[in-house]
Formats: sequence, structure tokens, C-alpha cells
Amino acid sequence: LTYRVQPKRNAFNTLLGLLRRYRGEPAIVYRFSRKDTEELAASLVEEGLNALPYHAGLESSVRRQTQEKFSRDEVSIIVATIAFGMGIDKPDIRLVVHYDMPKSIEGYYQETGRAGRDGLPSECVLFYSEADRFKHDFFIRQIEDDSQRETARRKLDEVAQLGQLQTCRRRFLLDYFGEATAEENCGGCD
Repeated sequence: LTYRVQPKRNAFNTLLGLLRRYRGEPAIVYRFSRKDTEELAASLVEEGLNALPYHAGLESSVRRQTQEKFSRDEVSIIVATIAFGMGIDKPDIRLVVHYDMPKSIEGYYQETGRAGRDGLPSECVLFYSEADRFKHDFFIRQIEDDSQRETARRKLDEVAQLGQLQTCRRRFLLDYFGEATAEENCGGCD
């Protein structure tokens, strides 16, 4: 997997470029909300791309059909909330994009881990913006339990650290999960 972080400026056009580079190959684009998921999927279809939305608010039959279409390569792009991916055993996902900042490194790593399970090169792109961080922080402030609120804030700070890194992203991720590496730079990140 190759890890990249892009500034979230002109993100839609950057996303179009990525998806067109991987045209016809399986891709997942993660969004923050159900509404964002629906809107982005519709915009991609307007641009001639084969995309469907996926989120927990859809009827279970629609979610199941969407998963089946993705698994059978009838649709190449899924625009989803974090509700998508559990139980998906598709080894050839070439691109995973986090259009919005994830809530935690654990979630990010799990979602990027859906790419390239067949051992072939795949790309993981995170669009980073402080505006996304502020959006998450708004919801964190709503958490009543002090301990849970502080844990959520710490996890968000860790994602921000990943987004702002000027060193090897893979090394950061491996270190985060306690896997030591001697490499200063993996050659598989930006």
C-alpha cells in the first residue's frame, strides 16, 4: 500500500483524477456523513463514473445489493460511511480514499487495509483539512463523559498528526501499532 495525504483543496477534481487513473478498478471513498455520501456518489455518476452510495441509513436490501454489485465488479466505486467494509472480502481494491478526516488511526488503518489484499500495488489517499478537524471537534464537545471525550480528542489529534507528518507515514502507522521498523523511509508513502 502506498499512503498519501493531500490537502483538501480542490478535492473533488483531485478525486476525479484519482478515480479516472484507476478507472474500472475497485475503489472505496469514505465520507463523514450519510448526506455527504449520497451527494458525492451522485456527483461522480454525473461525471460518468460508476459509483454507488453506501451507509447505514439505506434499506438493508439496498445495502446488500450494493455490496453484491461491488463484489461482482458491476460497480467499481463505493462512496461510503464507515458502515461499509465489514465482511467485504474483495482482494483487488486498488484505491481507498478518505475524503474526510477519519476519527481515529485505528479506523483509518482498518479501512485502508481493505486495499491490495491480493498483494498488488494499491493507493490510500487521505484528504486533510483543519476544517474537518473542527467538524469532528464539534461532535467531540457533545460527548458528556469526560473520559470518553478526552479519548476521542486524543484519537483525533493522532489523525491530525498523521495528516501533518513530514516524515514516513508507514513508519508512523507501524510505530503506532507497536511494530518497530528500522527503515527511516519506506518508499511507500508521500
